[in-house]
Amino acid sequence: MNKILLVARREFLSRVQKKTFLLTTIGLPLIIFIFYAAIIYFQVKSTGNYRVAVADNAHIFNGKIDAKNDEIVFQFITADTAQLQKKLEANEYDGYLVVPASFSIGGKDSLMFRSAKATGLMTREKIEDRINKALEEKKLLGLNVSKAQLDSLQDQKELIKFSSASGKDENNAKVGISYAVGMISGFLIYIILFIYGTMVMRGVMEEKVSRIAEVIISSVKPFQLMMGKITGIGAVGLIQFLIWIVLVFGLQFLLPLIFPNLMGHAQHVPIQPAGMQAAHAVQNSGVMEKLSLGLSEVNFPLITGCFIFYFLGGYFLYSSLFAAVGSAVNEDPQDAQSLLFPIMMPIIFAMVIMTKAVNDPNSPLAVFGSIFPLTSPIVMMARIAHGVPEGVTYFQLALSMVLLVLGFLATTWLAGKIYRVGILMYGKKPSWKEMFKWAFRKN
Repeated sequence: MNKILLVARREFLSRVQKKTFLLTTIGLPLIIFIFYAAIIYFQVKSTGNYRVAVADNAHIFNGKIDAKNDEIVFQFITADTAQLQKKLEANEYDGYLVVPASFSIGGKDSLMFRSAKATGLMTREKIEDRINKALEEKKLLGLNVSKAQLDSLQDQKELIKFSSASGKDENNAKVGISYAVGMISGFLIYIILFIYGTMVMRGVMEEKVSRIAEVIISSVKPFQLMMGKITGIGAVGLIQFLIWIVLVFGLQFLLPLIFPNLMGHAQHVPIQPAGMQAAHAVQNSGVMEKLSLGLSEVNFPLITGCFIFYFLGGYFLYSSLFAAVGSAVNEDPQDAQSLLFPIMMPIIFAMVIMTKAVNDPNSPLAVFGSIFPLTSPIVMMARIAHGVPEGVTYFQLALSMVLLVLGFLATTWLAGKIYRVGILMYGKKPSWKEMFKWAFRKN
């Protein structure tokens, strides 16, 4: 055990003391923060309003199109097409809409919209949605539908309330947050398995090619050397990942200090009646209330604990296999690529199952993927985000953890048998058939 810790300490310090470790550990969150701050800066500094002049010659809209957001601003003016074109060329407006005098709701005539520059797809959809809803409202009012009846039709209340068998309500905000947390957690473990697994493989390959391993195994057993490398590099990965989390989330609190004016900057919005402003305030407060309620219903301590467990379990399981491949190959990197395919397939397969599990956490495929040790580190995080026992039962969670530990012990034993032969094997192109012979040969 002491020799394993000595090898692990050497692997840990040799990587932590490199400049590349500091650059990647501190530089990557800083780059993410700079890009994030730049996005906020340009988003807040930009006007954000798409100004549209409306020449309503048919008096269809009666000088008003309800504002659903602050991005599209409609201003009704009296002008002909030539005057509108001049205003457009003078950048007074971003576009103009002409309603012909002959236009009627339900007729075959179309409205003409012209913009100074190319209009994006999202902006087009927002303009069409605003116009269509305004015309639909006028059409319903023309059919003697009262304003109260129209408001009741447009009132978007939750007609169906979802709940679990235990009677616990599940709002849409909580489901959306669980979906995002499950996807992000599973994807992070997917990236970690690839990055640090290949790091173990390259470390073993470098020592084998440089013949350093021959000197090291004169003092320690091959299994101790392999476990030391896995433990040391795993500690590097865990420390690096924790620093990333602290920096990425901690730097967010610096935004109000860096942009004190911009964070409180209010974009220009059209003047609205007091009733409409109150309705928008109630709507926004309702959205924030639902979001806060959804965040409070997500069990983040459980998710964090499970993430650390499956991160470590998945890393140790796959890194032992990566180490076995690294010990078997020689100078040619293409040999490693051919041997990595069977190891990479379960990881890729787990990502495919995860996309199913975040939407249907209790499907048979999701249950299998969260229990099978080679896919459980990724798939289980997609299920655990939906809660226990709603997304995954206690029995399935315990069974998955036990099988993951047993899977780690089995792959470590198998990789150790391959490692002890492959680390001293030179001049022979390896294959999985040959490696299995090494694994099951008698001492």
